[in-house]
Amino acid sequence: MSTHPSYELDRQIAVTSAGEGRYAADVDAGWSVGGGINGGYLLALMGSALRAALPGKPDPLAVSAFYLSAAQPGPATVAVDVRREGGRLATASAELRQGEDTRITALATYGDLDRDAGDVRTTAVEPHLPPVEECVRNADAPPEIKKIAPMMDRFDMRFHPDQVGWAVGQPSGNGVISAWFRMADGREPDPVSLLMVVDALPPVTFELGMMGWAPTLELSVHVRAKPAPGWLKVRHETRNMAGGMFEEDCEVWDSTGRLVAQSRQLALQPRPVTAGG
Repeated sequence: MSTHPSYELDRQIAVTSAGEGRYAADVDAGWSVGGGINGGYLLALMGSALRAALPGKPDPLAVSAFYLSAAQPGPATVAVDVRREGGRLATASAELRQGEDTRITALATYGDLDRDAGDVRTTAVEPHLPPVEECVRNADAPPEIKKIAPMMDRFDMRFHPDQVGWAVGQPSGNGVISAWFRMADGREPDPVSLLMVVDALPPVTFELGMMGWAPTLELSVHVRAKPAPGWLKVRHETRNMAGGMFEEDCEVWDSTGRLVAQSRQLALQPRPVTAGG
C-alpha cells in the first residue's frame, strides 16, 4: 500500500474515525473540475473510509457509486454500514455527506488482493502508446483547459499524440483518449488510488468535439490486481450517446502489462463551462 502522509493524495483522502461507522474527511479544492469536484477523487476518499472500516480487507474489489449532488470543497462525512463480513470478502454501503446533503451513495465489496496475486488472465488487448517521451504532456494543455480542471496539476499525464486533436480544435471523432499516467509527486499506485485513476483523464467526449464538464451519474469500478510501481496506461472509450448521456469505459494497465482495473460510468453530455466555473 502506498499511503504515506508526505504524498498529496494520501493527505487529501485521509479520514478520521468519528464513531458509529462515521469518518470525518475534508474535500480538497485542488480536485475541482468544471462546476464540481472530480468523481474519481471522491470515490477514492470514500474508498479510504471503507478500508478503515474493514480491517484485514484493505482492497476495493468492486465499487458501484451513484452521484446525487455536486460536492464542494470543505468538511464531509463518510458513513459506512458493513452489510456482510465474511472470511474472505466484506460488503458495505457508504454515503458521502456534506451538511444535510448526500453527495454520493455507494456499495462496495472489499478483500485482500494479495490472496490471489498474479492471477490475472484476460483476452483484452493492452493499449498501444508511443514511448512516454513521444507523447503529449498534460502540462502543455491550453490555459482554458487548465482553468476548467485545476486537478490536472495533481498528475503527470502523457497523451497519445493521435488523440489530442481536441486541444487544438481538431478532435478525431473516434471517442477514444489514452495516456500514460502517474502522480506528479511520485506516489506509486495502489488499489484505492485506482478508484481515482479511472476518472482522471479528460472526458472522452473531448475527442468528439464536445468540450466542457461531464458530471458523473454512476460509476462502477472493478479492481483486478494490485498495480506494480511505475507508469500506468489508461484508456477511455465511448460508443453510445443517448438522452443527453454517454458511457465511458476505462481500462488501467500497470507497468508490467497487467490489466489492474476496469470501470464504466454513465455521465451527462458535457455542457460548456465559463471561466468562473
